[in-house]
Amino acid sequence: MINVIKNLSVVHYIGESKGLFQAVVKVPAGFMVAYEIGSDIPSLNTWKKGSLQTLQFKREGSAAWLTVFARKGNKVILIDQAIAEKLEVGVVNSLFYNTNLMDHNQYKAVGARTWADKVFVVNENNLEKVV
Repeated sequence: MINVIKNLSVVHYIGESKGLFQAVVKVPAGFMVAYEIGSDIPSLNTWKKGSLQTLQFKREGSAAWLTVFARKGNKVILIDQAIAEKLEVGVVNSLFYNTNLMDHNQYKAVGARTWADKVFVVNENNLEKVV
């Protein structure tokens, strides 16, 4: 179960669906490049800081790409629940520290105490330490 207390839109497009993912990345030359990255739910630590702009998902049998992660400047405006559930504090602290994803109040709300803890899922092992 995802616990979101931030001003962030969480969508539920992926779910248990199978399909392909596509990344839109800003390259060092300054322009955007889109490329398919496979069928596994991507981890946000795959790219360099600031390069990932958008992740899209296309369900099997569909022709439409749905946005499952979107960033506008230093603000992440949309994330799919399946991606958010995998997001760890270490990824946010090292690659998204200048965005709205980094929020110590959020970490505290879910009992995140280490870089390996989840950002948007309650870390059951740390709950007694938070109180």
